Amino acid sequence: MSANVEQNQRPDYDAELQKIADYVLDFTIESSEALDTARHCLMDTLGCGLLALRFPECTKHLGPLVEGTVVPHGARVPGTSFRLDPVKAAWDIGATIRWLDYNDTWLAAEWGHPSDNLGGILAISDHLSQTRLARGDSPLTMRQVLEAMIMAHEIQGVLALDNSFNRVGLDHVVLVKVASTAVVAKLMGADREQLLSALSHAWVDGQSLRTYRHAPNAGSRKSWAAGDATSRGVRLADIAMRGEMGIPSVLSAPQWGFYDILFSHTNRDLALKPEEERKFTFQRDFGSYVMENILFKISFPAEFHAQTACEAAVTLHPEVRNRLDEIDRIVLTTHDSAIRIISKEGNLANPADRDHCLQYMTAVPLIFGTLTAEHYEDEFHEANPRIDELRAKMEVVEDEAYSRDYYDPEKRSIANAIQVFFKDGSATEKVAVEYPVGHRRRRAEGIPLLVEKFRRNLATRFPAGRCEQILDLCADQVQLESTPVDRFVDLFVI
Repeated sequence: MSANVEQNQRPDYDAELQKIADYVLDFTIESSEALDTARHCLMDTLGCGLLALRFPECTKHLGPLVEGTVVPHGARVPGTSFRLDPVKAAWDIGATIRWLDYNDTWLAAEWGHPSDNLGGILAISDHLSQTRLARGDSPLTMRQVLEAMIMAHEIQGVLALDNSFNRVGLDHVVLVKVASTAVVAKLMGADREQLLSALSHAWVDGQSLRTYRHAPNAGSRKSWAAGDATSRGVRLADIAMRGEMGIPSVLSAPQWGFYDILFSHTNRDLALKPEEERKFTFQRDFGSYVMENILFKISFPAEFHAQTACEAAVTLHPEVRNRLDEIDRIVLTTHDSAIRIISKEGNLANPADRDHCLQYMTAVPLIFGTLTAEHYEDEFHEANPRIDELRAKMEVVEDEAYSRDYYDPEKRSIANAIQVFFKDGSATEKVAVEYPVGHRRRRAEGIPLLVEKFRRNLATRFPAGRCEQILDLCADQVQLESTPVDRFVDLFVI
């Protein structure tokens, strides 16, 4: 037999896929902390989506692809009157959630925003609930939505702990697609074979490059990339539910698999490792760890590596606001991931460029004492040249202890420090913040602020009575969990 003839013996599914499928199908959510956190995550995530509806650059993407399309039992997009097929609804919900960079965050070897998965989860749950009611069956409940959120967070977050996709040039939304595919397939009633098939197709897809997140190409695609990924999860789950065969060794197939094509050959460090090490590693088993430790963006719509810098800048604002012209230099002390992805010099071309610039996100609260989504807009930037004047005076340095604590699973700090030096030789104190207000270590302080953030975001879209109705329901864990999904979504329809 010729040596270059391929052996066509179909393998078992890769163990990594089986691990995800078995978790989704067999694990029971028992953590009250995870469920309570998921409830607050639901509130915060929907609020971020509502706030984004104030921005035309976001809303221009929403609605049916063909105007006038009527979708029986279509999924609703919160804050709008759209009723769409679940794939497009997932896209729209996911895009609004992520548009302002204000929803939750997970930081590890890879980073991302696990609540992005709510796009697919809510769209399919709303559609299925309406369909079930139409044929006389019981709808899904919000408890099932919360459980799906916990599992999606866990899949995305645990895969991110040790496995860096950004180092091989891939965007973290690959993990949104995989997590959404898994939990949406479960909600649709997938058996193990269907779920494995769906997961294999998620991995075999060509994956998004990080090009649109970095200079000189940073742009608004990063605001809808997660919506695109979660909607793709819905589509792939649907394909698998129709009986489409899977690709069992999608990760491990020599020459043609994900590991050989996308996860090792483009990474010099991985390429030097033995072949058996060019694969995902799992720091822990799947459970509810990620939801319990999720990071909320409460105070600022800013890339999370800059949240503590923004807090420090607000602290220094009273001391520097009347001495801006006297500043000689500003030293930002930070961790390695912040330097790698959001430290930028030079012109910032658009809002998406600015909300991923550490120096910009520090300069604005130093000058104004706060940072809002409007502060990234072109008009604001052009009207305030002092922002770029301060950026030009900033020095960004790494503190290796900050970097170690960032990766430490017992700490997971996101530390930044700021010190301002004046031309007369004086200086402010060095203000350091290790844990942002949205960190698990500051939950008692953060949750009331998160609820208030949700209240403000609701008020941008609904009358006072509707806001109170939604707030009352979301404040009651038991009542919320028992609420049918379609009735919950009814409250968010314009």
